[in-house]
Amino acid sequence: MKLLCLGDVVGSPGRRILTQRLHAYREERGVDLVIANIENASGGSGVNVSAYEALRAAGVDVCTTGDHVYRRSEILKLFERHPRRLLRPLNYPAAAAGRGGTTVTAGSGIDVAVLNLQGRVFMDPADDPFRVVLAALDKIETKVIVVDFHAEATSEKRAMGWFLDGRVSVLFGTHTHVPTADAEILPEGTAYVTDLGMTGPYASVIGRNTQSVLKTFTTRMYAPFTVAGEDVRACGILVDVDPKSGKARSIERVDLREEAG
Repeated sequence: MKLLCLGDVVGSPGRRILTQRLHAYREERGVDLVIANIENASGGSGVNVSAYEALRAAGVDVCTTGDHVYRRSEILKLFERHPRRLLRPLNYPAAAAGRGGTTVTAGSGIDVAVLNLQGRVFMDPADDPFRVVLAALDKIETKVIVVDFHAEATSEKRAMGWFLDGRVSVLFGTHTHVPTADAEILPEGTAYVTDLGMTGPYASVIGRNTQSVLKTFTTRMYAPFTVAGEDVRACGILVDVDPKSGKARSIERVDLREEAG
């Protein structure tokens, strides 16, 4: 079965390219399930109802998030209405709205478990993701398991990759918005990449207008970070997984460009 995992969707450009390209790409490549991190889908920070609905209509099956998950209050309504399709980090406090894992049936009829974790290095406080993910895996019965590890430090993401090698089918990193060149299948069969990159405008500073970001870096003065709009791409990975063993057969980087005009 084929799983498409897409990096952080940033604002209207990110939503637009998925509306343009995703349905056709799914059909062309025989994609069974699409997972995308959408925590920046509304104005570059957080997600509201209209953005969520647009991405689901575009073909995203499961939506993950990260440290910006609660930036917009509408997310609380979405967690109530769509508990199996929208996730927040699993290692947040138990009282936090939403859930950190789900199991959905892919287009091929195979159940796929998806877990959402957040790192702790250079990030806001959260529970130990290594301990939390092991406890969650003990309760999962399906063979095909995908983990979004939303983390800042490359070292922490790499460590999680080796920690979960052979325990999950796919582990991808999100958060830094820059695609890494280390897509690989680890020795025990887990498809891994340190960061998917982003689905959004690449003529930018991680999705934001370059001039406003440069003003802040060069003067330390406040400048609103608006979403950029040029060189829009959808980046991620396409993974072929053996549904019987849960091990990855292949992994390839995805870089879809916005259609001209």
